[in-house]
Amino acid sequence: MEIAPVGIQLALLLQMQAERDAQLALVLALKGRRRRRHRWWVKPWLTVERRLQYDQYETLMQELRVEDVRSFKRYLRVTPDMFDEILQRVTPRIQKKNTRFRSAIPAGLKPAVTLRYLATGDTYTSIACDFRTASETICHFIPKVCDAIADEYKEEVLSCPLTPEGWLEVADQFERKWNIPHAVGALDGKHIAIKKPANSGSLYHSYKGFFSIILMALVDGDYKFLWCDVGGLGHQSDAQIFNNSELKDCIEDNTIGFPAASPLPNDDRPMPYFVLADDAFPMRPTLMKPYRRSNLTHRQKVFNYRLSRGRRIVENAFGILASRWQCLSKTMLQTPKVVKTVVTASICLHNLIRMRYPALDRGKMDTEDDTHNVVPGAWRDEVHMDDVDQAVGRGNIDTVAGKQQREYLSMYFCSATGLVPWQDKMI
Repeated sequence: MEIAPVGIQLALLLQMQAERDAQLALVLALKGRRRRRHRWWVKPWLTVERRLQYDQYETLMQELRVEDVRSFKRYLRVTPDMFDEILQRVTPRIQKKNTRFRSAIPAGLKPAVTLRYLATGDTYTSIACDFRTASETICHFIPKVCDAIADEYKEEVLSCPLTPEGWLEVADQFERKWNIPHAVGALDGKHIAIKKPANSGSLYHSYKGFFSIILMALVDGDYKFLWCDVGGLGHQSDAQIFNNSELKDCIEDNTIGFPAASPLPNDDRPMPYFVLADDAFPMRPTLMKPYRRSNLTHRQKVFNYRLSRGRRIVENAFGILASRWQCLSKTMLQTPKVVKTVVTASICLHNLIRMRYPALDRGKMDTEDDTHNVVPGAWRDEVHMDDVDQAVGRGNIDTVAGKQQREYLSMYFCSATGLVPWQDKMI
């Protein structure tokens, strides 16, 4: 075996070393390579100067505030005075400080963008063009503004009564407006359509064929939300969510403060106060629902009519909510956590508007003509939220006491003391 001369061996070793050095240099160069430099620090159309000159907050909103208040309300769904109040209350929670590198976004722009998103459900990209604010920035601050609105207003406008006196006021409202004594609210659930969350499997997939979270709510006789549970998984039923809710526990152990049972008007038998619900829920003395629609007697038909007349309140409340805040009737693209924040803020704003301007939604809600026939509200002509599927399970069994109470109520509604003159014409 011939051995190469020393000079040749040394040359080969040097060549191999050079190749290794070149490879190492290439790897290091690739690892240390800087990102491609951006063409702009801030895109020209997003600069402060352009925003002040052209965006809708600085131009259109100011014009509407002075020249056309009605159009301002259509644009943001609130009056200028209410917008100013919201701005004042949430500013300490959302305002950032200016830095050496850039000026903070004006505090008023953030609630304006948020309200516009709630009102339209437009994409962040579309709203970014209207307000000349980067969509990445909008994505960051809308949940924070919704959080701030909920924190500021929730205790004030969205809270159940906790005393018998408070519930008696709700019951009196149902009796005066809807002729149902001892009713302390109407309960129902709706789907909020969402984009499929990552790695969630079928948890959020509803039987309607889309992904959703569920909003369950208790509504008073004036279309205001008393209690809500946001975030139920789309595959769940009304009964499942209610049976796992704090509301059910509080009603059963009476920590919610329901009044003691008392006689109905012009009657002598004590009757518990109760919530109005549909057939998806388990019937209890504190939760009344209609008879199943097969082979009904006259008395049972009257009861179903009287109950449905009161339950129409919760349907209208959901309809008005989705009509005003149209993001709720579209497929929301955020995570379930952010969607929950957005829905809660929307409900707080709905209640705030109902309390300040109770006549504002008159054209949207169902009404009755002189003969008590239902005149459908404008919300029924718009896209609205889907009902939750009804499913009967182990926790959805009606109790004997609940059935007995329903029988007594149905007899009361057909008696001389409990009837309304037009009820026979409605069945």
